[in-house]
Amino acid sequence: MILNDKKPALILIDIQKAFLNEAYWGGNRNNKNAEIISGKILKKWRKLKLPIFHIRHSSTNPKSLLHTSNEGFKFNSHVLPIKGEQVITKSVNSAFIGTTLKEEIDKQKINTLVIIGITTNHCVSTTVRMAGNFGYETYLISDATATFDRIGINNQKYNSEIIHKT
Repeated sequence: MILNDKKPALILIDIQKAFLNEAYWGGNRNNKNAEIISGKILKKWRKLKLPIFHIRHSSTNPKSLLHTSNEGFKFNSHVLPIKGEQVITKSVNSAFIGTTLKEEIDKQKINTLVIIGITTNHCVSTTVRMAGNFGYETYLISDATATFDRIGINNQKYNSEIIHKT
């Protein structure tokens, strides 16, 4: 079966300039080429003329790098949307909550979602799980996603690669 037969869409989640500031998010980012790989996937998707949804996070906190007043809110240069591609702005982890994403997907009779983006354990994970709950055939491309080190509840540091894999 070829990809077109699956009625797929590509969803790029939060591939924004803010995530280039590794220290701000916890340091030790894995998959440092995730944006480059995402750009290659996006280029191929465009060549196939398949639906594309660019999701961006808009923080309500003016001090956040993801606030609309900050440069970090902008899309990473490797995945800039072009005319005709949907851009959806969200303010929570899931790309489905408080947005028109599900309605747009359903309107186009899309049933397969290929998801890439940042960060693996926040907005990407939440959106992937909700996509599955909605019944979409859902694929996550692991080398086109990335995350950072995290500190656990007992102040233990967890490596970004462990966080990514789990």
